[in-house]
Amino acid sequence: MAEPFPLEPSLWFATAPAAAPTPPLAQDVSADVCVVGAGFAGLSTALHLAEAGVSVVVLESHEPGWGGSGRNGGQVIPGIKYDPSEILSKFGPVAGEALIGFVGSTADLVFDLIAKHEMDVPHRRAGWIQGAHTPAMVETVKRRAAEWQARGVDAAFLDQDAVGRLLGTDRYLAGWVDRRAGGVQPLAYARGLAKAALGAGAAIHGQSKVVSLTRSGSTWRVRTAQGATVTAPRVVVATNGYTGDLIPKLRQTVIRPNSFIVATQPLSDNVAGTILPEGQVTSDTRQLLLYFRKDHQNRLLMGGRGPFREPRDAADWAHLERVVGKMYPQAKGVPFDFRWCGRVALTRDFLPHLHEPEPGLLVDIGCMGRGVGLQSAMGKAMAGYIATGDKGRLPFPVVPITPLPLHALNELYVSAIIAWYRLTDGGMKDKAA
Repeated sequence: MAEPFPLEPSLWFATAPAAAPTPPLAQDVSADVCVVGAGFAGLSTALHLAEAGVSVVVLESHEPGWGGSGRNGGQVIPGIKYDPSEILSKFGPVAGEALIGFVGSTADLVFDLIAKHEMDVPHRRAGWIQGAHTPAMVETVKRRAAEWQARGVDAAFLDQDAVGRLLGTDRYLAGWVDRRAGGVQPLAYARGLAKAALGAGAAIHGQSKVVSLTRSGSTWRVRTAQGATVTAPRVVVATNGYTGDLIPKLRQTVIRPNSFIVATQPLSDNVAGTILPEGQVTSDTRQLLLYFRKDHQNRLLMGGRGPFREPRDAADWAHLERVVGKMYPQAKGVPFDFRWCGRVALTRDFLPHLHEPEPGLLVDIGCMGRGVGLQSAMGKAMAGYIATGDKGRLPFPVVPITPLPLHALNELYVSAIIAWYRLTDGGMKDKAA
């Protein structure tokens, strides 16, 4: 029998272990917490709540990992957009230091969870390289590496020869490597989180789209499209790039472009050995970055931002296929087996946003393209706050829901930038002969 809401065909869907059963919610239930959304954030929240002895029910429109969590590039990168000095400037010395510690540990959490729960997740922790594509960005990555090095992180600046050797391409002027990072099969990891949460006592229900949230006194009623409800004093909403209109104005607080990925057939050993030979994952310093890696089968993946519109067509992936040939001529002509995409959620300040619009309702939104580590850690932090009532467990301040001014025009502006990048293959000019 076909799935009612099948995952979009992708490399991850083709190579992930089978999902644990998460049947639709069939009857009214009660719990201490109801989590809406079974991506990294929602599943991590449920896992850590259940481990703390809190009863939790997770409701998911499709199946765990169906959204961006099961479609991303699988890069586990610690940190956020801002360097330590910028975080201190934004948040002050006390909150800033705490936040630096939090964002610096997000990759540790992912790999620790995989090991602790013996998840069936192909993974490798060889580091992340950020390539500098302009002279100005050379200085940026040099400063970034120095700041993290000064905090004891295993990081290093890479000159042009070093970055070329580690990436296997001469397209970058310099870079830096953060050896805390790595790569995972992201859908396998999402399914591993679901299995661990179920094992800890959480209930997870797929094909259970939430259509309304209503509060009566200190109790919330969370109703699904089938009419079944969860009654709970606390609700967590973690729907990120697939946020709809469940909470007024929330969708207008983020821009939700698609992130497109192509994956080749497995590379021959002689070609694979010349591309990212030490197994790092990588992304660059472009405004609309390119990100790429090899997977556990030696396929080369290339990703980048794409248009908002539906349906999609072959042109949405064609520029990435051209980029592969330009960046790695040795892989030119290797067939592409998979093409897929998923939404990311970008906030105006490039920080995750936590909202508490009503008592007992906690909202987390904004993955910023680093959702594997960041949202896993956000789930643990939200669980800590809910279990203890200590707001200090939250790494970011709780802020009001504030829609982006002229939200529709913001999306048009981003679409125009994306269209230009598609035409220029991500701003990658052909090298002179």
